[in-house]
Amino acid sequence: MMEKKVTIKIPRLLYNKIKLLTADSGFNSPTDFIVFVLRDILGERKSSGSSGELTPEELKAMKQKLKNLGYL
Repeated sequence: MMEKKVTIKIPRLLYNKIKLLTADSGFNSPTDFIVFVLRDILGERKSSGSSGELTPEELKAMKQKLKNLGYL
């Protein structure tokens, strides 16, 4: 069964950068890449087994990952 999907708006410039990045990467589309990245980030958080709040170190690391990907 297919999961229901929603639309998330991101800046066109960022989308174009992701599109270039994923052109020869094995991802079928920028959307596949974005879903992969978000699952990776959330998977790391989920596996840590904490109460759900980010520590200052985790928040800093997550912000750095998003910055490196061009989101921040």
